[in-house]
Amino acid sequence: MSLDHASSPTCLAAAAQRLGLTGTVDAVCVVDQLIRDDPGPVGVTGIDKRPVSGPVMVRSLGLHGDVQADRKHHGGEEKAVYAYAADDAVWWAEQLGRDIPPGSFGENLRISGSAGEDFDVDGAFPGERWRVGDRLVLEVTRPRIPCATFGRWMDQPGWVKRFLRAGRPGTYFRVVTPGEVRAGDPVEVIAAAEAPDRTIREIALAKGPTAARPND
Repeated sequence: MSLDHASSPTCLAAAAQRLGLTGTVDAVCVVDQLIRDDPGPVGVTGIDKRPVSGPVMVRSLGLHGDVQADRKHHGGEEKAVYAYAADDAVWWAEQLGRDIPPGSFGENLRISGSAGEDFDVDGAFPGERWRVGDRLVLEVTRPRIPCATFGRWMDQPGWVKRFLRAGRPGTYFRVVTPGEVRAGDPVEVIAAAEAPDRTIREIALAKGPTAARPND
């Protein structure tokens, strides 16, 4: 990721410390069905994702069998894959008093830490690279910025602003090396960001609630 200024020593050190961080894919999720969303610009949404069994091929525009209903805002090569941390889903389940099973937030990958350790998805830096399974390599691009479609899907008052303020946005990736992914695959940070500036969490928090789009 190119930046207009040099990264601070603190950011460089923080990025380097993430090298070798390991986790596990708890679930791989793709669209179960397109949901009607009349207020949105395309009239439907692919946010209804469910876990699937077996290997799923991942290429430049995402997972085989998935659908990017609105590629302008929630797709394209820079948002090919969306991952969410298992620990963050547990936190939200406690806040909301309901289960948040894999795919609930429209994520493709639900990821947990190895051996009970936390895998800080939101602590990643844009430009950081992860290997998933044997071959798939993903590069962190940006946080998920919530929209009104997400709010309607969750059916929670003020959900868009609440989600953004929580600092648990999950992260989007572009696909560097295509490959298969399945539940149980190992995840490892294999390359630190070359010019780290802010983490995914910090970028989302800095944008503030006004950055949340009114429509999907």
